[in-house]
Amino acid sequence: MTLFRHPRDRIPVLLFFTAFALDLTVYFTARSWWLPILWLALWVIPKGWICAWNHHHQHVSMFRHALPNRLLEIVFGFQTGATSHGWFLHHVLGHHRNYLDQEKDEARWKRRDGTAMGEQEFSIITTLTAYPRAFSVGREHPRAFRIFLGMGALQVALLGLLFWHDWYNALWVFLLPMCVSLYVTVWATYFHHAGLDAAEHTHASYNIVHRGYNLVTGNLGYHTAHHARHGLHWSQLPALHAQLSRDIPVTLYRQPGIPFVWSGAEAQIELSPGEVEPLAR
Repeated sequence: MTLFRHPRDRIPVLLFFTAFALDLTVYFTARSWWLPILWLALWVIPKGWICAWNHHHQHVSMFRHALPNRLLEIVFGFQTGATSHGWFLHHVLGHHRNYLDQEKDEARWKRRDGTAMGEQEFSIITTLTAYPRAFSVGREHPRAFRIFLGMGALQVALLGLLFWHDWYNALWVFLLPMCVSLYVTVWATYFHHAGLDAAEHTHASYNIVHRGYNLVTGNLGYHTAHHARHGLHWSQLPALHAQLSRDIPVTLYRQPGIPFVWSGAEAQIELSPGEVEPLAR
């Protein structure tokens, strides 16, 4: 029996562990003050993409067994700032259940007075409250909460060991990228939902169908499909989007961010089933 739930996760997981090995190499070998800073700058965008895959893992775990999943979540924790089951509690059991209700949504983009937050306001507030809100949701889900607390303590202990060994490299190679990546993850939520006060899935998310963007984010751009069936594996989202596309308003398609916006025009926004089928395969 294969170790993976879905064979398509093999290459992404290999890339995540390779990226983590590179982080460790820089951490243990860098002797110049500027190299860890340069490393952070070079990996800001790629680690933002890894955040999308951590998100997918929180919905559909990549391994069949707990031990390799927990090991992967430690790696994800150092790369994205979202520790094991933290995003599962905040995002899967919180945001996905409540995102149509801005009074309950754990990633709510409305202020208490009903007006919409600005992009930076939302991103800062939601980043700072991410773990408290995950903690709040966790009290209603004891099993996941225990894993969240235990793995969180382990993550902090490992980060503490890294700081004890070399605080400067630990700061630039691990802690600051963790903070930046968590912020990027939150910002992406704003990008997908802010301003859409809707009662139906097909009207509550923006979509990005740029092929390059979806290649590196695991089809995160098919966000309506993701919210319609959040337990669906990332590789199956284009096919579901094709089924839902006739009900998605044309105004709910967006350009991707940097660097894909530099490549020019958006890919065709309404994909026919014939165009989506190869992506689904």
